Amino acid sequence: MKFNKLSNLAILGLGMISAPVFAQHEHHQQPAKDTVNHEMHEKKADHETMDHSKMDHSGMQHQMTHSSSLSLPMTRNGSGTGWQPDATPMYAYMKHGDKWNYMLHGSIFLRYTSQNFNNKNKKGNDAKFSAPNWVMGMAQRQIGKNGLLNLRAMVSVDRLFDGGAGYPLLFQSGESWKNVPLVDRQHPHDLISELSVGYTQRINEKMDLTIYAGYPGEPALGPTAFMHRMSAFNNPDAVLGHHWQDATHITFGVVTAGVRYLWFKLEGSSFTGREPDENRFDFDKPRFDSYSYRLLFNPTKNFAFQVSRAFIKSPEPLHAHDDVTRTTASLQHSASLGGENKWISSTLLWGQNSGSHSGNSYLAETNLQLNKWAIYGRFENVEKSFNDLLEVGSDIPEYSSNASISAFTLGINRQLFSFSNTLVQAGGQISYHNVNDNNALFRNAYGKNPMSGQVYLRLTPGLMKM
Repeated sequence: MKFNKLSNLAILGLGMISAPVFAQHEHHQQPAKDTVNHEMHEKKADHETMDHSKMDHSGMQHQMTHSSSLSLPMTRNGSGTGWQPDATPMYAYMKHGDKWNYMLHGSIFLRYTSQNFNNKNKKGNDAKFSAPNWVMGMAQRQIGKNGLLNLRAMVSVDRLFDGGAGYPLLFQSGESWKNVPLVDRQHPHDLISELSVGYTQRINEKMDLTIYAGYPGEPALGPTAFMHRMSAFNNPDAVLGHHWQDATHITFGVVTAGVRYLWFKLEGSSFTGREPDENRFDFDKPRFDSYSYRLLFNPTKNFAFQVSRAFIKSPEPLHAHDDVTRTTASLQHSASLGGENKWISSTLLWGQNSGSHSGNSYLAETNLQLNKWAIYGRFENVEKSFNDLLEVGSDIPEYSSNASISAFTLGINRQLFSFSNTLVQAGGQISYHNVNDNNALFRNAYGKNPMSGQVYLRLTPGLMKM
């Protein structure tokens, strides 16, 4: 494919990874008139970042706001109906109309990845050229003085680029290909990863009522999904705790109702527990057999907290009789460092599954952006079943215990050039793994302290400016 064709594709279709980032990249536009006065926000904005809650919005009825509140800034948008800090930077394309406003953002990584490269001929030793990608678009309009309509669509062509088995990712598990569990691989995302509609009625500056429906969509569970978090902005890989934390970000059938009061939002969802099937181009059967609830709390413009719980019916098709109770808690932080395109964003996250496949997962990740350069890191610890990772069979016995897997990733990224508000970046990262267990069979399968690495080129929209 010629470069000019690729760049045009990126501009027209940049988005879904799961995500860089609808939640991440819903940009710095002013909220509509009568925005909430957030007493705990900073009293002064610096020369780069405006305090949306203190601005005069007279005559700005048609500016884009938060996707589910006329009284909140767009920068709080997370994936689904979730929140992230108001100080989150946004990378996107935007167009304003007389009644409708439009936004497009996303990312494509063109990369070479090598997994467990220091243990040749061991399990998970795999290398591949791949292209994790996603594009998300949003359309929004105000209905009367206090109504807000929001439409979203997210697509990914992971299946075309990476095949049915997805890309190599050491110690990853979850979903299947050709009725065989995927192990040491990240599954591709569905072509249609979100198709949703939301309506919010503002009661007053302090209170909103919201209804959201998606087919597919994301229920009220967990923090901003990994592909949309700015703390993971430059990392192409899914998190190893994906199926302990945010795997419900693509759910074929979800309805969520929520109420916001000041800095709090309480939500409840009914949704389909079954994860997407192997056909990434179809629409799966909606079941509405699971439910979740979530409490969101943004005390200042720099912090976003959430706690949530879900009762998920039969998430894995290969284990149809196994239900899961998933509990998560997270803290997200974002702050401007002054100057152009200088910021830091971090996430602390705990996720737990209880049921047939029980275990805990922990994550800490940070992205430090210094104009054209970025340094980022991710630490994970996940309790995964030996039975899942070792593919128990006739010659491998079943185990009742879990493996405690740790992974530390360090990466660097630099902007090469930009065109038409589109960034072209180059980066690389390396990951070190450790299994905190004395199971000889496991060590023999994977080798000692597996390491993985990758290099990539990336296309993504540029930073939105006021």
